[in-house]
Amino acid sequence: MGLQYSITILAIALKKLGQARWIQIAVAAAGSVSPEREALPDRGKASHNLAAEAGASDYLAIRYFFSMTARDIAHCRLINQQIAGAKCEKPPEIVSLLGAVQAQDYFGALWAIGLRSASSTEADIEKAIEARTIIRTWPMRGTLHFVAPADVGWMLELLTPQIIASSRRRQQQLELDDKTLARCRALFAKALQGGRQLTRDRMYSLLEDARISTASQRGYHILWRLAQEGIICFAAREGKQPTFALLDEWVKPAKKLKREEALAELTKRYFIGHGPATLQDFAWWSGLKISEAKAGLEMVGSSLRKETNAIYWMSPESTASPADIPIACLLPGFDEYMLGYTDRSAVLDPQHAQKLIPDNNGRFLSTMIMNGRVVGTWRRVLSKKAVVLTMEPFVSLKKLGKEAFVTAAERYGEFIGLPVTITI
Repeated sequence: MGLQYSITILAIALKKLGQARWIQIAVAAAGSVSPEREALPDRGKASHNLAAEAGASDYLAIRYFFSMTARDIAHCRLINQQIAGAKCEKPPEIVSLLGAVQAQDYFGALWAIGLRSASSTEADIEKAIEARTIIRTWPMRGTLHFVAPADVGWMLELLTPQIIASSRRRQQQLELDDKTLARCRALFAKALQGGRQLTRDRMYSLLEDARISTASQRGYHILWRLAQEGIICFAAREGKQPTFALLDEWVKPAKKLKREEALAELTKRYFIGHGPATLQDFAWWSGLKISEAKAGLEMVGSSLRKETNAIYWMSPESTASPADIPIACLLPGFDEYMLGYTDRSAVLDPQHAQKLIPDNNGRFLSTMIMNGRVVGTWRRVLSKKAVVLTMEPFVSLKKLGKEAFVTAAERYGEFIGLPVTITI
């Protein structure tokens, strides 16, 4: 048995005896053992036994001093992202906890919030959007996200200038000069003032009537640009169509943050809601330069937990107790669990990576997750009276695994308010 593992057991025993000083010595000794010199025996099985002996909080406090396994990382992320364990009661709390929820697939993003809440339905989350407690706009990477109303202003100020600057070549290709964009701002300000909301088609009509062409993606780019400038944002839906409103009217004024404060807040929010994660993961997710991401981590690193002998950062309250029963969940295609990291190897076997984007078009398929690992994809077919879910696992599922996915599918049916037919 490895020396590191033996010291871990000793530390747990001392913990039970209340020998705090000796625990510190045992932990220090464990941390000084090089993983290359002393490998733990069957770490997955050992982790389960240690957790049973120590309890989740004691177990993680000691395992914290060792290099995390992929299993540890996956389990921590499940819990920190509210996918497993205790869940948020209200949808806006989830958005605030994660910092932002990717939302170019509108209905997929509703489910991303729903699966993280105790019992929310699709209608509940749409009501939160109508109530302006969840805002949809383009705050980072030029991609649609849900964000909290208190965060949208400082996020746009922190993250969008770099995206706007990098889009100037595309702006020139579309012949959108500063004079034209100024006319667009004036048009929208006049048309939307007083709390009015207009659909995308009506916004395009405004532009066309003013002889500003919306062809060749010009219309989309104008909306995208003005949203990132903080002029407009998405509002409530009108039937099946999304609408736009003036951001300053749709969202109540919130406290402004200085750039350093905003960077620190975003950094802390990311690692608490997404950890364990790396500096590179944060830079990818936020769209910040690596130097800016590093500066943010330096500001808040003392309030986070760092994995010793590794590069992962996370909430100091992170737990990763292995599950006794399968944790199965059905995630939407652009879920933060997959898209919140540049390195997905902890949860996705590289041999299956291509199966998630089969057409190489950047569109991720919805995923089946078992105990933190991607084990397949799923798709839905909706009708007025039911939803058919077809699951395509990459691996053979045992009886307990299939039953767990049936339960997950039933929860999805409850969320959208339709009975479910399941094919595995």
